[in-house]
Amino acid sequence: MSLDVSLYIDTDTGGPEPYRSELFDYNITHNLGPMASEAGLYNAMWRPDEHDYTEAGQLIEPLRAGLQALLDDPPRYIALEPDNGWGTYGGLVTFAAKYLSACRMHPKANVTVSR
Repeated sequence: MSLDVSLYIDTDTGGPEPYRSELFDYNITHNLGPMASEAGLYNAMWRPDEHDYTEAGQLIEPLRAGLQALLDDPPRYIALEPDNGWGTYGGLVTFAAKYLSACRMHPKANVTVSR
């Protein structure tokens, strides 16, 4: 199982449905959920809809703080890597950094997740 996060905008092009432009899409294993939780990233990444995060700009601070927590104490988080080998500290750092960058680039984009 995995988590898919997307940033998108809908544009009214005059047709019957708005045109959806995906600006960012990333996938990560659920096995990193406990590590993300320990770093304070879980709600922003896995459950934004349950915490009223609807726009990317709202995720900037929680993602920044969580990424900083990961970077400040690698051994703490490496110890939480799943025993089955699916998911790593480095993978979560990369995911958080890319997601944060996308949110900074597109702060008005809509946020959606698929769990």
